[in-house]
Amino acid sequence: MIGVGATLMLLASYYGPGFHGNLTANGERFDSQAATAAHKSLPFGTRLRVCYKTCEVVRINDRGPYIHGRHLDLSEGTARRIGLIHSGIGQVKTTRLN
Repeated sequence: MIGVGATLMLLASYYGPGFHGNLTANGERFDSQAATAAHKSLPFGTRLRVCYKTCEVVRINDRGPYIHGRHLDLSEGTARRIGLIHSGIGQVKTTRLN
C-alpha cells in the first residue's frame, strides 16, 4: 500500500479505446477525458499526483490494470496531458495526496 505523502515510480499505461461510458468498479461511468485512474488496491477516491513529462492529479475510481507488471491505468485524457499518450506505457512518478 502507498502511504499518504509517499512517492513511488510505477509502471503506467492508459485505457485503450472502447471504455468511454462503461461502468467503473466504483459504479461511475468512465470518462476517457477525466483525471482518473485504476489501481489494484488503493481505495476509491485516493488522489495521486502522477508525473511523466508533466503532472496531473488523478482520482482512483476503478480497478486494474490487469496486465502483469503494470500498476496504474490512466484515462486517455490524463495520458495525453502528461505526455504518455505516444509511448502508451512508461514509468511515472506518483505521490499519494490523501
